[in-house]
Amino acid sequence: MSALEFPKAPSDKKILEEGAVFSPRFDASGLVTVVVTDAEDGMLLMVAHMNAQALALTLETGIAHYWSRSRNALWKKGETSGNFQHVVEMRTDCDQDALWLRVKVLGHDATCHTGRRSCFYRTVGLIDGKGTLADDGSKPLFDAEKTYRKPL
Repeated sequence: MSALEFPKAPSDKKILEEGAVFSPRFDASGLVTVVVTDAEDGMLLMVAHMNAQALALTLETGIAHYWSRSRNALWKKGETSGNFQHVVEMRTDCDQDALWLRVKVLGHDATCHTGRRSCFYRTVGLIDGKGTLADDGSKPLFDAEKTYRKPL
C-alpha cells in the first residue's frame, strides 16, 4: 500500500493545464487511462487503467502497476510473466485525465497476455459492410498458456 496521495484537480483551468502540481483527474470509477509505448522505438504496447494506488506504486517503484477492470484488482505488470515494465518517462495530457508511459520491457520484451510484444496485433478493416480483423503476423514471444496456467 502506498502513502502517496494526489491533490484534487484544481477548478481553475489555467492552473490545471499550465501549473506544476500533478493532480490526475480520475473518472467516476476512480481510474485514469494509460497509453503505454516502448521507450526505444515508440511502438504502442498497450492501453490500460490506473487507480490512485496503482499510480502511486508506479511513481514510487518505477515499475508499472495497473488496475484490472476485469479482475477488479491491482496488478504489477510482469509479476507472473517476468515481463516487467520499467518506466522511463511518464507524461500527462493537458487536463490530466490521461497518462502516457514510455517503458522498457524486461524479460521476453512481450507486453500482451497472449505472449506478443504488443496488445495491438490485429488490424481492423471493412469487407462487404462488415468489420473484420486480420492478424498482423506477430508471433508470441513466450508460451502464454504455460505462463498463465492456473494451478489445479
